[in-house]
Amino acid sequence: MNTPLVVDYYSDVLCVWAWIAQRRIDELNAQLGDKIEIRRYYMDVFGDVAKNIDTQWQQRGGYAAFAEHVAQAAASFDDAPINSRIWTEVRPVTSANAHLSLKAVELAYDRQASVDVALMLRNRFFNEARDIGRLDVILQLTGDKGFDPGLINQRIADGTAMAALMRDYQAARENNIKGSPSYVIDGGRQILYGNVGYRVIHSNIEELLKHPRDEASWC
Repeated sequence: MNTPLVVDYYSDVLCVWAWIAQRRIDELNAQLGDKIEIRRYYMDVFGDVAKNIDTQWQQRGGYAAFAEHVAQAAASFDDAPINSRIWTEVRPVTSANAHLSLKAVELAYDRQASVDVALMLRNRFFNEARDIGRLDVILQLTGDKGFDPGLINQRIADGTAMAALMRDYQAARENNIKGSPSYVIDGGRQILYGNVGYRVIHSNIEELLKHPRDEASWC
């Protein structure tokens, strides 16, 4: 059996472009199956939401303008619904609590459980306007999905989830990841980030699957 091509996928759970990209990730998995392995990492884009709004959006209308931007970004994507209450009424102060909890789920259960919870949290925020910046809300939602909040809290309390999250954040900096979402392929030789269309992502991966760059070389 051939070794799958690794795609390192960096995102922030509060990023609308990552919410839109979720369907592209689903389609990649459906089309390429065991030919690829998507390894998920989290990055700090919305670690301090208030500061981001103050520095990037305050002169353009603050939270209201940012909320309009998010709605417009997703308007042409039927499978990425946006609740009108996010960023106007429901304003998470950080994505770090969600990222921390997702690393805790991965440690307490496994990677797939963390992937499932990440999608659930994104859905609860963008579609239902739940404040996933709050740890109590996150633990309630994960509990409702059948995971033990006690086990998750244990990984947070003992520091192992935080250590895992810091490894993700450090990896993003070391690999010079510029935005969410980012797809790192070919051992870091190619980085696609932002609102990249499915065909572009798929064609880049398909080319590497057909012509891997680690083949024997004359040089």
